[in-house]
Amino acid sequence: MTQLKYAFAGLLSLAATGAFADAHGGNPTVGGAPMMAEMNIVENAVNSPIHTTLVAAVQAAGLVDTLTSEGPFTVFAPTDDAFAALPQDQVAALLEPRNRDRLVEILTCHVVAAEVFSDAIAGMIADDGGAHAVPTVGGCTLTARMSGGTITLTDEQGRTATVTVADVDQSNGVIHVIDTVLLPGV
Repeated sequence: MTQLKYAFAGLLSLAATGAFADAHGGNPTVGGAPMMAEMNIVENAVNSPIHTTLVAAVQAAGLVDTLTSEGPFTVFAPTDDAFAALPQDQVAALLEPRNRDRLVEILTCHVVAAEVFSDAIAGMIADDGGAHAVPTVGGCTLTARMSGGTITLTDEQGRTATVTVADVDQSNGVIHVIDTVLLPGV
């Protein structure tokens, strides 16, 4: 596949930021916490000090069993700061049981039913002329682009997230840390 053609360029741009898994199987740290490739997405997220809101949301949505299953999954994982940037009280409201369906819809718009590392994403962006459609488990379509050597994702509402830490390898997929909560279309 043509993704190999772009792997070197994608790794070079990620190496410049220091936010990638090294070629020897090492994983980047997230929020200062080591991420273990032999652990699953939920286990590593629980260990991340910058994903406490995401972990609470995954639990409230009843998605723990799904994200601990075999996968593979790619999760674009918003940080606590990303959730804090939402309108005041929106996160608390989403965590209420009566809003579970909306929370599931939002969270699954951050999940792809395949393991996709940044070099493959960069290759697909290049193959598609600068913008690649990314269908998610939740039925959303994100648009992936490159911006100055960094991957960005734009949701159906025009909100753009930047991948701040790429290629956090998991036993059942990969996590890419992002700085914005992505939302489904209205």
